[in-house]
Amino acid sequence: MKEIIAIIRINKINATKRALAEAGISSFTATGNVLGRGKGMVDYRILHGAEEGFQEAIDQLGDGPRMVPKRMIMVMVTDDKKDLVVETIIKANQTGNAGDGKIVVSPILDAVRVRTGEFGGEILN
Repeated sequence: MKEIIAIIRINKINATKRALAEAGISSFTATGNVLGRGKGMVDYRILHGAEEGFQEAIDQLGDGPRMVPKRMIMVMVTDDKKDLVVETIIKANQTGNAGDGKIVVSPILDAVRVRTGEFGGEILN
């Protein structure tokens, strides 16, 4: 079993949910309000606003890095579905620009369905 965690742009969450459902992956968890940043030192939305002359954006530009709102999706799948999920998330989120997100794949040692007490990969079906 694998756990796939994807950090994606806010505006890509609905497209990602649709893409996963169309790929046959109906079970996942999404967290709405996460903050993060990559190597970049600026929130590109603020930079864009400053370039357009918005004083609020100009006032926010500073020397330090800013945290950017993102969404986090967690998917647990059997090993044979890992590549499908990763490829689906990439296709739904790839714009070719900085900030497209990150995907992390980790092994799951065990899992339990609370309602029935079932263990292992059978709970993912």
